[in-house]
Amino acid sequence: MILGGLLSICNVYTGLKIGWGLNMSITGILLAFVLWRAVSKASAGRVPMMNRLENNINQSACSAAAAISSAGLVSAIPAVTMLEGTVFPWWQLFLWLSSVCFVGVAVAMGLRRQMVIRDKLPFPGGLACAETLKEIYNTGAEAVRRVAVLGIGAVIASALKIVNILKLTKATDLGLIVNGAPASKYLLALDPTLLMVAIGGLVGLRACISLLGGAVLAYLVLAPWLVNSGRAALDKAQAAARNASLPTEQHVVPFAEWLLWPGVTLMVVASLVSFSFSMPTILRSFRRSAGADSPGDTGEVSRKWFVRSLVAAAILSVALQTWLFGISWWAAIFAVLLSFVLAIVATRVAGETNVTPVGAMGKVTQLLFAVMLPKNASANLLGASVTAGAASQSADLMHDLKCGYLLGAVARYQVVSQMCGAVAGAAVGSAFYLVLVPDPSAMLLTPEWPAPAVAMWKAVAEVFKRGLDSLPPDATTAMLLAAIAGTIFPVLEKKLPKKAAVYMPSCSAAGLAFVISGANSISMFIGATAGAAVSRLFPNWSGRFLVTLCAGIVAGESLTGAGDAVRMLLQGAAK
Repeated sequence: MILGGLLSICNVYTGLKIGWGLNMSITGILLAFVLWRAVSKASAGRVPMMNRLENNINQSACSAAAAISSAGLVSAIPAVTMLEGTVFPWWQLFLWLSSVCFVGVAVAMGLRRQMVIRDKLPFPGGLACAETLKEIYNTGAEAVRRVAVLGIGAVIASALKIVNILKLTKATDLGLIVNGAPASKYLLALDPTLLMVAIGGLVGLRACISLLGGAVLAYLVLAPWLVNSGRAALDKAQAAARNASLPTEQHVVPFAEWLLWPGVTLMVVASLVSFSFSMPTILRSFRRSAGADSPGDTGEVSRKWFVRSLVAAAILSVALQTWLFGISWWAAIFAVLLSFVLAIVATRVAGETNVTPVGAMGKVTQLLFAVMLPKNASANLLGASVTAGAASQSADLMHDLKCGYLLGAVARYQVVSQMCGAVAGAAVGSAFYLVLVPDPSAMLLTPEWPAPAVAMWKAVAEVFKRGLDSLPPDATTAMLLAAIAGTIFPVLEKKLPKKAAVYMPSCSAAGLAFVISGANSISMFIGATAGAAVSRLFPNWSGRFLVTLCAGIVAGESLTGAGDAVRMLLQGAAK
């Protein structure tokens, strides 16, 4: 739980930077292995070494805690604050996030036998964890080497972040000029830290090529055209000066806010179109397969425990929605029931592809809530966060259950561990969210904190609440073109032969480039290119250490950034 709480900080930090969370299962496995090995040696063997089944329990808690960000902490919750001005205290966030995760864990309890044992879905993340556990306990020295690489990456990233905090380094645009202004004015620069470089190494070259292409289109083509044509301003100061002489209905916004709309549209439409190709998978989610259970399976969650947990999680979630946020009881019940269905779908997709469509699940709920409660942004966002968070936790636990099944672990223990991990993540993650961004309205959707997931959820809720008339000039045309692109390219990717499909751009990555700073896209591309080069030149080393190195960099910079936020908070309190 302690390790998971620390890793939850990394995902909150990363989520507010790029809108993505990282699976921390293998990181948790390696850290626990080395920690227990050190304690065992220091005590001359009086403290026994953690075995691989116990480490699987540790992994379940770590991954659940780290995944807490997907329950709305870096998406729906700050979006509600920005739209409605509602500030949630820590205890409300803690209760809410815990309840959302419990719904996902309860759903996963009932899916284990069907998806893991009968359908034998691969759940690639679970397979990777099982192989890692087998490897490090067969050859413990390998685990030490991996954690050494993890630590080296963390130390280097932390040192560079500290240098950046001390303002000894800063982002540079290398003196480049765009549209008569420094390139940094158009959000194009080189970042002196390594967080985005490491994330690019984890994401891969194909997505980062699309990311760089989207950044070129957004910041080198569209942004100068928007500024020159008067459809948008260079920055907030220029926008305020122009709006002083314009009627209210003709207001202009900074180009970064204008670009948000086509970027969000591209991501949402592309995600939903790609998700639509999973319909055969969705149908299989609700089909009971015949076949004998595995004779070696142990520790199945009993039907009585499953039913009681499901009912308890549902009642808790409905009660908190009505009590904390004033959502109608019938709408809260609908959100929970829909979460059960969509969590099943998301878990099936994750089992077959290793990708959990959290964003798509949330958008489905937002659309339905827009029909039922068209003017209620809180219900739209928080109801959707139940679906997204439950889907993420259900899929996350199923990867852990797959790993445990391959190792002969007791599933009941894993479920209890995940619940404990969710509580730890909710407690620590909520606290650090409040420390990192005490004023979401002023701090988020800025170059420092792009928060693309917040931007996406907020934008969808605004459209459903206010209508298309509230959009900046010509943004609707851009959204239409983005929707067309977001439909065509995923269809081509699915229908073309594999050799041709690899050349199709990733619309989700290209849309993300419109929402985050161009500097972030450049850093991620550099990281992906370096990772691809290392993989080609040193395939054995990269297979063993590349992901570990990138994870260490992410952990090092994230924890250092979180520590700096605490320092600033304490300084402010002292004054």
